[in-house]
Amino acid sequence: MSLWVRASATLACLGLLAAGTSRSAFAQSTAPAPPASPAQGAEDEEEEGVPQLAEPDFALVALPTTLRLPRYRGNFRLTHRFLANLRQGSFTQNLENLFGLDNGAVIGLEFRFAPIRRLQVVVHRSSQDKTIQFSGQYDALRQGETWPVSVSPLVSIEGTNNFRARPIVDGHDHGVGSSGAHRSPAVGAVVSRKIADRLALYAVPVWVGHSADLLEGHRNTGFIGLGGRARLSRNIYVVGEVSPRVGGYAPGSAEYAFGIEGRAGGHMFLLTFTNSVATTFGQISQGGFPDTLYMGFNLGRKFF
Repeated sequence: MSLWVRASATLACLGLLAAGTSRSAFAQSTAPAPPASPAQGAEDEEEEGVPQLAEPDFALVALPTTLRLPRYRGNFRLTHRFLANLRQGSFTQNLENLFGLDNGAVIGLEFRFAPIRRLQVVVHRSSQDKTIQFSGQYDALRQGETWPVSVSPLVSIEGTNNFRARPIVDGHDHGVGSSGAHRSPAVGAVVSRKIADRLALYAVPVWVGHSADLLEGHRNTGFIGLGGRARLSRNIYVVGEVSPRVGGYAPGSAEYAFGIEGRAGGHMFLLTFTNSVATTFGQISQGGFPDTLYMGFNLGRKFF
């Protein structure tokens, strides 16, 4: 009996010790962490690649956004613009052509990378005139207690015919052709304002050099892209943009686009409707086609 009593007492002591240790660990684990400043919290959140509900992607339709890319991370984007004009023919005729899927498409491939903090470098290739655009964007200011908006300056240069130089014959530049390239530099900025986690608004003023080919005298174009993205539910958005020209060479109508977007993890899918196949700054400066509406899509994949 004494052995049984000693064993019971030993087990009881061990149980009390374990319970005390558990209570201590629980108290430590539930102790509140020191609060971080709002600005620092937002900065850390973006640096860690946490999804931004109001700004989930690096582009609207063709215009860029101020979404930050974490250092050493990347993002891939695929764009399609089907070449059937949905404003021509009846609904039944467009349905028979699968709303443009049977008419070919202008395809864009894009990859962006952040070699250092706040800097994004981007390579974009469009099948429209075999255009390659190299661009860089620096996330200079972030919306917070100090600044009411985010600002990201950008620069780019693009060239047709896979960025090859124009042919020089008899000492003269013979301009754009099947074997020549047309190059256009651009300078601008993206200014954004997020409202809670439901809405993001954008203004994108851009100057594009050599927006017209040599036959038009190498004129330049200034445009101001305006757009926004509204979140309807956690993963569904509506997107719209328009890019009126404010000076210089301005053929056709202003480029505009709208669509509905879905997010699934690191993937973004946007069904688009636009009057242009533009995906570069030079192409946006060329405007859109009056009485034209193309269906297409953007597909993005974040690597973080």
